[in-house]
Amino acid sequence: MYMTQESALPRPLAAAPLTQLAQLRWVLTDIDDTLTLDGKLPAAAYTALEALDAAGISVIPVTGRPAGWCDAIARHWPVAAVVGENGALWYALDRKARRMMRWQAQPEDERRANRARLQALAGQALQEVPGSAIAADQAFRLFDVAIDFCEDAGPLGFDAADRIADIFRQGGAEAKVSSIHVNAWIGGWDKRAGIEALFSARFQPFAAVREAVAFIGDSANDAPLFAAVACSVGVANVAPFLAGMETPPAYITRAEGGAGFAEFADVLLKARGAASLEENVA
Repeated sequence: MYMTQESALPRPLAAAPLTQLAQLRWVLTDIDDTLTLDGKLPAAAYTALEALDAAGISVIPVTGRPAGWCDAIARHWPVAAVVGENGALWYALDRKARRMMRWQAQPEDERRANRARLQALAGQALQEVPGSAIAADQAFRLFDVAIDFCEDAGPLGFDAADRIADIFRQGGAEAKVSSIHVNAWIGGWDKRAGIEALFSARFQPFAAVREAVAFIGDSANDAPLFAAVACSVGVANVAPFLAGMETPPAYITRAEGGAGFAEFADVLLKARGAASLEENVA
């Protein structure tokens, strides 16, 4: 475990050792409010994705967004794979073979049975927390139910989100609060478990390479990956979540959302450039 501090605040990204940044080969990133800014993907963030890909760094979005979005992102973005629905599945496009590879954490019959339980709990949450709504992307989800409290609904605030999450937990489901949704599912996975499944299948066992892995995120449901990687980074808008986060990120950017991601990518690529220059001089 790389980060065991319970109350330490993250340091500025500028404090990250260049040697640590230069050895990174994978960048895991949340999407909403990490790659996006004010609900949109800014040009600077997408340009940063392209620059990392061109430098040979594999970028893997790890998101609570649905399976349908993951298929599109894996096809059309400069990324190595996508982990979706908070670790329930991953998609990776083999561009040479023109074939989409897919994995899911639960057998199909079990998934269908759990869906009915989740829908009943979602109905209870909507009734008990007025103003909340089923997320607009629910039709594209396989494993979880997403309750919107801040994207198209509300905004209701995090007290309301916590009430929604408690309803699911009392009903035997897992629940995580993101910056816009409460995601709930029935099964034993999270973002870290999804990444470990992906790395075992597509790269190397995660434990063997995590010194070369960074994760950048923005909210409490990112804590499992903040704890898992050698280099954990929060964009500036992670600040409101830090007090209740068991494992905060090691570093924090100056900018928020996609601008913060672009800031991180720039620092990483400059570190690699400096390391390469030193090797050539030596």
